[in-house]
Amino acid sequence: MAGHSKWAKVKHLKGAIDAKRGKSLYKLSKEIAIAAKLAGGDPAMNPRLRMVLLKCRAGNMPNDNIERAIKKGTGGGETANFEDLTYEIYGPGGVALLVEISTDNRNRTASEIRSIVTKNGGTIATQGSVSRLFQRKGQIIVPREAADEDQLMEVALEAGAEDFKAEPEGYEILTEPGRFEAVHKQIESKGIKPEGAEVTELPTVIVPVQDEAVASVNRLIDALEDHEDVKEVYSNADL
Repeated sequence: MAGHSKWAKVKHLKGAIDAKRGKSLYKLSKEIAIAAKLAGGDPAMNPRLRMVLLKCRAGNMPNDNIERAIKKGTGGGETANFEDLTYEIYGPGGVALLVEISTDNRNRTASEIRSIVTKNGGTIATQGSVSRLFQRKGQIIVPREAADEDQLMEVALEAGAEDFKAEPEGYEILTEPGRFEAVHKQIESKGIKPEGAEVTELPTVIVPVQDEAVASVNRLIDALEDHEDVKEVYSNADL
């Protein structure tokens, strides 16, 4: 997603599903099938499947599509073997990008990602140089109208949340990745519906981007997100 803003990311996911619905649904279906193939079609027993189903819910993916994708993953037929990769990239203006990928052809994907990065003013970074600028956290976003601040803070912290932030747009709850599901379930059990919930990569260093560099960064991020093997693009750009 373009930029690090958590509020922009929620809007971006919903907008991307509407604007590029076919490709977005294809990517979600692919990730469901991969998750189901790796660890079964029961979300209660498959954390990876649970995570992608949260994205499906945020994007209003039809239940029929979800069921078909799960059946495809668990059907026992001959399906490709996918592996997960993470690319570390520097974009225009010194912006850092982490790109998560699932591919059944590492060499093909590597060539295509390198081409995208080069054509859009970026460079492939050395391993660890970008990932050190991010922290993996559970993140739950709740709009202000969905919950009382004191009640939500109490529920989240008692469930094991690491941090609670109240902002003009709403509330941000951060957890360690291993506590994300417990906190998320506890919040929803109180009838509070988050606007976004995922385990994500949060930047520890923000890079301001101005003027013509904004368009360049957005072009690179959009091109990466359009690639069918790309699952997530994390950025530390402040656009």
